[in-house]
Amino acid sequence: MAEENTIFIGKKGTMAYVLAVVTQVNAGAKDVTIKARGKAISRAVDVSEIVRNKFLKDMKINNISTSTEELSSEEGGPIKVSSIEITLTK
Repeated sequence: MAEENTIFIGKKGTMAYVLAVVTQVNAGAKDVTIKARGKAISRAVDVSEIVRNKFLKDMKINNISTSTEELSSEEGGPIKVSSIEITLTK
């Protein structure tokens, strides 16, 4: 899957990411991956549901994968952060 069809969820408003997904699909992408970590996971789920229910009703969830990533904290110790990857397919 092409990396340019990946939307990384951060601190922006939900609709900014919805617009990014819709833009990718309108540009010809067959599938779009939404990735998020930590507290942004709920926003990633919201984005995928808004896209599917309001804007692109023909999109289907192709795959959802969850994992735990180990990052280094500011103190230098390791911390575990949950992550999610949702793939929407036309």
